[in-house]
Amino acid sequence: MIASLRGTVLETSLSGATIEVGGVGMTFQATPATLAGLRPGQEALVHTELIVREDSLTLVGFADADERHCFRVLMGAKGVGARLALAVLSVHTPDTLRRAIAGADVAALTRVPGLGPKGAQRVIIDVGDKLGPVTGEEPADAGTGAGTASSTGPAPCPDVVAALVQLGWNEAAAAEAVSTVEAAHTAANGEGAAPMPVPELLRASLRWLGGGHRG
Repeated sequence: MIASLRGTVLETSLSGATIEVGGVGMTFQATPATLAGLRPGQEALVHTELIVREDSLTLVGFADADERHCFRVLMGAKGVGARLALAVLSVHTPDTLRRAIAGADVAALTRVPGLGPKGAQRVIIDVGDKLGPVTGEEPADAGTGAGTASSTGPAPCPDVVAALVQLGWNEAAAAEAVSTVEAAHTAANGEGAAPMPVPELLRASLRWLGGGHRG
């Protein structure tokens, strides 16, 4: 079993990254939160989980052991595979997930694309207290609470919109989320500010959508 990777980050994408370990490039899938902390050319450590199927081997990477623990617990819930477990952790941090499960907050869980009310209820029942207690303070939601971007503004980053659509949101909701986060970034940093890195923009857009703003 591959439990972790430490090495130089070779490249990142909207859904994964490659780290060179002992001269071998290891590619893994990851959440936007994990990808936002990786920089090509820099050394990084990621905790990993190897998903073995009859026709494939999929490596999933996590920023820390707590996120990996939550992934493993989610995978134990009926009807939850690796893709849906990653989608849950793309919308919710480990602690917001713990709060949603403990509070039987179906509405919070159904913000995850692909997880309906019945599925959310099943996750609540199957996960129960297996995630453990809340571990720390909840980070501020990037982009949440910002005003809706003007429809006359620049077109939102197409790569991020496409990634959100692939995760399950419709194109209108995805475009609104990206435009809103980009507008908030510009308002906070000025018109001449550098654009947000794509992984950070994707993460912030997911958190905006996870706050209940849905199309």
